[in-house]
Amino acid sequence: METTAQAADRRSDELGRWGEDLAADYLAGTGLVVLSRNWRCRDGEVDFVATDGQRLVVCEVKTRSGTGYGEPSEGVTPAKAARIRRVTAAWLRAYRVGWCEIRFDVLAVLCPQDGPVTVEHLRGAF
Repeated sequence: METTAQAADRRSDELGRWGEDLAADYLAGTGLVVLSRNWRCRDGEVDFVATDGQRLVVCEVKTRSGTGYGEPSEGVTPAKAARIRRVTAAWLRAYRVGWCEIRFDVLAVLCPQDGPVTVEHLRGAF
């Protein structure tokens, strides 16, 4: 039998996946080409590694159903940003990418029950 906490975690995971799907469509619409999605290593995961043809764009997606716990982008703490940078370095090593310009973006997806879904793209967020 699933506990209330487990059900909440499952709903949160489903919301996160849905937000990432929206973010993937959004990124494609802006002309970015996704190179990797949900790339993992021992240090963690990056949601998207993309390119605009000139630079690598690493995107963290934060999805929330409301702002009761703050804006979605507030979920990217300094510790989270540092972890994303470490994982990006591992991605660069894994794909043998030499020096290149890298931009770190946040896609904040807000999905309120009683309003429109919004995607805020914070370029160069950290």
